[in-house]
Amino acid sequence: MIKLVKNRGEVMHEQFLILGSSFIIAIIIVIVILHFVKKAEMKYYRNKVKNLEIQRNMVASTPVLVELSKIEPIIKNDKMEEKYNKWQDRFTDIKERRLTIIDDMLIDLDIYVEKRDYKNCGYRIASAEIEIYKVREAAEHLLDEIKDITLSEEKYRAIVTKLKTKYRTLNREFQEHRELYDFMQDAVELQLENIEKRFLDFEKVMESNEYNEVVQICKALDAMIDHMEIVINELPDVLLMANKVIPNRMNEVNQLHKEMTSEGYVLDYLNIDYNIEESKKNIEKIIDKVKILNLENSMFDLKTMLEYYDSLFVDFEKERLSRKVYEDSVGDFQKRLEKTNSLVKDVYNQLDDIKNMYDLDDGDVQIIDEVNRTLIMINDDYKKMKSKEENKSTPYSVLHEEIESLSDRLITMEEDFDSALKSLGNMYDDEVRAREQLQEIQGFLKICKDKMRHYKLPIVTDQYYVQLDEAREAIVEVEKELDKKPIVIKTLNTRVDTARDLVLKLYSTTMDMIKTAQLAERAIVYVNRYRNKYEEVDKALQDAEKAFYKGKYKEALDISIKSISVVDDNIYRKLVSIYEK
Repeated sequence: MIKLVKNRGEVMHEQFLILGSSFIIAIIIVIVILHFVKKAEMKYYRNKVKNLEIQRNMVASTPVLVELSKIEPIIKNDKMEEKYNKWQDRFTDIKERRLTIIDDMLIDLDIYVEKRDYKNCGYRIASAEIEIYKVREAAEHLLDEIKDITLSEEKYRAIVTKLKTKYRTLNREFQEHRELYDFMQDAVELQLENIEKRFLDFEKVMESNEYNEVVQICKALDAMIDHMEIVINELPDVLLMANKVIPNRMNEVNQLHKEMTSEGYVLDYLNIDYNIEESKKNIEKIIDKVKILNLENSMFDLKTMLEYYDSLFVDFEKERLSRKVYEDSVGDFQKRLEKTNSLVKDVYNQLDDIKNMYDLDDGDVQIIDEVNRTLIMINDDYKKMKSKEENKSTPYSVLHEEIESLSDRLITMEEDFDSALKSLGNMYDDEVRAREQLQEIQGFLKICKDKMRHYKLPIVTDQYYVQLDEAREAIVEVEKELDKKPIVIKTLNTRVDTARDLVLKLYSTTMDMIKTAQLAERAIVYVNRYRNKYEEVDKALQDAEKAFYKGKYKEALDISIKSISVVDDNIYRKLVSIYEK
C-alpha cells in the first residue's frame, strides 16, 4: 500500500513537470512571434520612409536648372528676362524652402520609426506624401513652362513648315485656275499676300524670341490657311452656281411655267414667281458675302436652291401626266356613272313594284336605299370636280386624285348594288325556276295518269290514289304560292320541292305497278301452256289468276314464276327481257 501511494506521487510530479515545460515553451513561442511581428512592422515603416526619400530625391533632380540654362542665351527682351527671373525665384523656393520642409519631415519620421511610435508614423507618412506630391506637381509645371520656350523654336518651326506646304499647294491651285475665280481674283490674291506677310512676321518674332507672339501668329496662320482652303476649293463652284447654273435654271423654269399656264395648267400653288424673286435676293446676299470671302453656308444655300428648281421640273411633269390620266379617266368615269345612274334609277323606280312582287326583307331594301344615297353624293362631288376644272382653279394633280377617289367610291357602290341586284335576281330566278318545275311536275302527273288509262289494269291499288291526291294537293299549293303577291320565295321553293318529290314518288309507284302487272300477265300466259301437263301448275295458275284480278300483281307474278320454275328456271329473266323489248 505504501509503495502504491509513492508511485502515484511520482506520476503527479511528472505531470506537473510536463505542464510547466509546455507553458514555458508556449511563452517562448509567443515571444519569438512578437519579435518577428515587430521586426516586420519596423521593416514596413522603414521601407515607407525610404520610398519617400526616393520620391523627394526625384523631385530634387528635376532638370529645371538645365532648361533655365538654355533660356539665358535667348533672352533678348524685357518680357523674356522677367519670365526668366520669376522661374528662378520659383525654383529657388522649391529647392531651398519646400524641399527643406520635406527633409525635416523625413528626419522626424526616422526618429518615430526608431522609437516604434507607429501610431504617429502613419499620420506623418501621409502628410509627407501629400507635401511631396505638391512639390513634384509644382516642379513639373515649372519645367513644362520653361520647355515651352526652349522647345518652341523647333516646335513652331515644324508647325509653320507644314502650314507653308499647305499654303503653296493652295497658291498653286489658284494660280493655275485664276479664270475660275472671275471678279474675285484680286480679293483672293490679296488674302494670299496677307498670309505671306504673316509668315514674315513669324520670322521676325522668332529672331527676337517673342514666343508669346509666335503662338498667336501660328494660330492666325492656321485659321487663315484653313479659310483659304475653303475659298480656293468652293469659290469657283459658288460663282458658277450663283452666276450661271441657278439663273439659267430659273429662266428655264420661268419659261416652262409660262408655257404650261398658257396651256391651261393651274400652277399657282407652286408660287414660282415669288420664289424666283426670293432666290434672286438670296443670290445677291451670297455674292455680297463672297466679295469678303465669307462662304459660310453659301454652297449649302445654293445647292438647296438648285434642288428646289430641279424639283419643279418633277412637279411640271407630274402635272402633265396627271392631266393625261385625268382626261382619260374622266371620260370613262362619266360613261360608267351615267350607266350606273340609269340602272339604279330603274331599280329604284321599280322598288315599290318589286316589294309588291316579292317578300323583301329590310336588309335588301336598306342596301338599295343606301346605294341610291351614295350615288347622289358621288354625282354631286363629280359636278363640283368638273366645276373646278372649268374654272381652272385646281391643279390636275389634285383633280387626278379626286377622280381616282370618285372611281373607288363608285366601284364600292357598284359592288353593294350588285349584291342587292343579285338578291333580287335570285328571287326572280327562283320564281322562273318554280314555274318551269311546275310545268315539269304537271307533265309527270299527266304521264302517270295516261299510263294508267293506257294499260287498263283490272284494279288500281289504293296506294296509287293516295299518292295521286297528295301530288295534286302539292301542285295546287305551288300554284297558290305563285299567285300570291308578294311571293315568299323561301315558301315557294319548299312547296316546289315537296310537289316534285310527291309526283316522282307517284311516278315510281305507277311505273312499278304497271311493270309488275305486265310481267304477271305474261307469266300467267306463259304458264298456261303447261296447265294440262302438270296438276300443280294448274292449281298455281288458278291462284295466280285470282291474285291478278284482285290487284295483287306481285303475288300473281311470284306464284306464276314458282309454278313454272320446275320446268324452266330462267322464266323470270325471259319475262324481263320480253318486257324490255
